[in-house]
Amino acid sequence: MKAAVWYGQKDIRVEERELKELQPNEVTVRVAWAGICGSDLHEYAEGPVFVPVDEKAPLTGEIAPLIMGHEFAGIVEAVGSEVTTVKVGDRVAVNPTLTYGNKPEEYDTYDGFNFIGLHGDGGFATFANAPESNIYVLPEPLTLQHGALVEPAAVGVQAVKESNLRFGDTVAVFGAGPIGLLTAAAAKAAGASKIIVLDLSEERLAKAKQMGATHVVNSGEVNPVEAIKEIVPYGVDVSFEVAGVKATFEQAIDSTRPRGTMVIVSIFANPIPWNPLQLINTGVKITSSIAYTPSSFQQTIDLMSTGQLNTDGIVTDQIELDDIVEKGFDVLISDKSQAKILVKLSGEQ
Repeated sequence: MKAAVWYGQKDIRVEERELKELQPNEVTVRVAWAGICGSDLHEYAEGPVFVPVDEKAPLTGEIAPLIMGHEFAGIVEAVGSEVTTVKVGDRVAVNPTLTYGNKPEEYDTYDGFNFIGLHGDGGFATFANAPESNIYVLPEPLTLQHGALVEPAAVGVQAVKESNLRFGDTVAVFGAGPIGLLTAAAAKAAGASKIIVLDLSEERLAKAKQMGATHVVNSGEVNPVEAIKEIVPYGVDVSFEVAGVKATFEQAIDSTRPRGTMVIVSIFANPIPWNPLQLINTGVKITSSIAYTPSSFQQTIDLMSTGQLNTDGIVTDQIELDDIVEKGFDVLISDKSQAKILVKLSGEQ
């Protein structure tokens, strides 16, 4: 089968690979669509971040080179002998998070996790295998393109849940990349009254308005903290740091009201210098969010299927697997007007 394989920094190759043997508890998915994630970009431009290169990943038992892609959906092609909850022909999305499963789900991810497509072979391929417990049947009216958006949308849903956002709260989202846009959409679904999205790209800010932002701020043209406090004088109830740089990290704290909450959603590929005195002087609480629980993944599907969580408009391009480097990774790095690029595999709906 054809697959996009990570060999190293700036070294992703589309080549022929063998699908690994299907295990009794696994499902083979004929991949229809797969999204390129910011985590994938980090691995391409700065990696390895998560990809195992020195020793095998503990949960997948795999090591680079490996097939990338963890945002994907498709049709069930085959099921293992122990699989009972899905059948051949089902339209499904894949939760790529693998955990030890020894603790309640709210703690389980923090006990150690691997990702299909980052720590082991993933969905930038004709077929992909995943455990039955990671397979979620898609209801109508969701398409398989919607299915490829469930994973990044679930990141936004989990971030909003971690923030303890209450109905009517005010929100600032720093960074209008795909996760920032979907976090804004999740905040809207959760009942935020004001949703301020900040970015350097006018194209992305325009898309933020489509995704639920009530206000947008070009942080390259004005002081972002001052701009936010012109809208919400004492600062927002909740801020989300989704850009992954020192400046936005500090701005997110400064734009949050005393005793409000700042949520770190982005992946910092490298350490940043920071003085905790900033917290002491502001009274802001910081929390973080990585991935999502299985319940949040299912809730994301439910919210999308009812229209409460709107992901329409986030996809800016669709490309073929053969073009994933030139028209996918390289474009996302150089062209900030792009948001979510979907890779077409079978192209089924």
